[in-house]
Order: sequence, then C-alpha cells, then structure tokens
Amino acid sequence: MVEAITATYVQDDADWAITVSGRGKELTARAPGIIAARDRADQLVEELAGDGKTTVVHLLNGSALDFTSAYMTARLTLPKLPPLEVPPPGSVPKQQTPASAGKKPQLPPSKQLPKAVEDRKSPAEPAPAAESKAPAKQA
Repeated sequence: MVEAITATYVQDDADWAITVSGRGKELTARAPGIIAARDRADQLVEELAGDGKTTVVHLLNGSALDFTSAYMTARLTLPKLPPLEVPPPGSVPKQQTPASAGKKPQLPPSKQLPKAVEDRKSPAEPAPAAESKAPAKQA
C-alpha cells in the first residue's frame, strides 16, 4: 500500500512556510508565493519519497479544497500590468522615428545571407525601357 505524504502550507505575510511529512520524516522550507511553495513542496516530496510511487495531499488551513482554490486562483490570475499608453493622434510611434524610418531592420543571424552571397548581389538596376511592338509607319 502507498503511504500518503502530506504537504501543509501556512501563509506568513507574502511568504509561505511548507512542511512535508511522511514515511517517518518531516522537511520544512519557505517560498515567496503559493506557486513557488507548491514547486518547493514537490522538491521536498522527491527527497522523502525517492523513486517510489507517492500520493501527496496538499493542505491549506487543514483543507485540500482551500489549497486547490488558492493555488488555482494564483495560477489563473493575470499579472498586474502597467496601463496601456495610447499616443495622441498624429504622433510618430516610438518604433518609427524619423532617423530610423529609412533604415532596414537588422535581421537575426539565422535569417541573414552568407557574406559570399551578399557580395555577389548586384546593385539594383533600373528596368530596361519597354520597346514598342507597334510597327513603324511607312511613308
């Protein structure tokens, strides 16, 4: 039979204290958030269990449901981003300043042609004037 390992989480301000117990041992650690605490608990479980099959019960306030709710809320909450700045109409975006408007963007090395190929490229030549196919008028 597989013995369950218990991971208990206690919030201490912004940090979390983790206690992992099972198989007659108890390990503790701290982490800066519940997601990091869960990752750290997994590391502690590996130390306790080794390569064997394990069942881990994660508890917050003595409840697996409380832990799951807090953990999933943290995982699914978008990070706080600064507000989007909308430039006034008619302004030049930061990416296209007048000095850089005529320059081609630098390609990453994987997209650049080898120097030998670049040297063989001929400068852009104007297209030859189209000749008229109409027959010349006879006098």
